[in-house]
Amino acid sequence: MLPTPGGDDPDRPAGLRIGPLDLADRVDEALRVQAVAFGLSEEEVGIRRYIVQRHMACRGARALGAFTEDGALAGFVYGMPNDRAYWWSSVVEPYLRAEGHDGWLDGAFVITELHVHPGFQGHGVGRTLITRLTDAAEEPRSILSAIDTESPARGLYRALGYADLARQVHFPSASLPYAVMGAPLPLRRA
Repeated sequence: MLPTPGGDDPDRPAGLRIGPLDLADRVDEALRVQAVAFGLSEEEVGIRRYIVQRHMACRGARALGAFTEDGALAGFVYGMPNDRAYWWSSVVEPYLRAEGHDGWLDGAFVITELHVHPGFQGHGVGRTLITRLTDAAEEPRSILSAIDTESPARGLYRALGYADLARQVHFPSASLPYAVMGAPLPLRRA
C-alpha cells in the first residue's frame, strides 16, 4: 500500500525519493503503476512488458522512478534518443511531415512513458521525473506522444514547454488518437 503523499521539498515531491530505476528488473511493478494510472487491461500489460524490456535494451535508454520510503514504486519515466528506424517514429513521421515538423525526429530524446500512481498525482512527481530525465539528455529537444484530449498530462507537458507538432495521430492498436508534442531542452521550469 502506498502512503499518502505529503511534503513541500521540491527534491522530494510528495515525500518521495526520485532516482535511477532498473526498469528491466522492476517492469512488473512499473506496469502495475501504469495499469492503475492509464487504465490498462491484463492483456495490454502483457504486451507492454515485452515492449518495455525491448526498449530498455536500446542505446541510451534511461529510466527514473519515484520511490516511497519503503522502496515501493509510485511513478516512473523512461525514454531514449530517437531513431527513425524505431516503430514509434515510423508511425508518427507521416503526421509530422504533413505538418512540416518531421525534423523533430532527429536529435530528439523521446519520452516513451511517464506514469504516476493516482494517489501521488498533482504533487509535482511527474514534473520532477520528466525534467530530471531530460536534464541528462544530450539531445537539444524532446518529443513524446499523448492522448489527443485536454488532460492534466497535456497541461503538464505544455507548462514544461511542449507544443503540439501533430494531432489526431493514429497508432495501429490504439482506440484513441494521439498528439505528438515537442519541446526544446532544457524543459521550462515553473
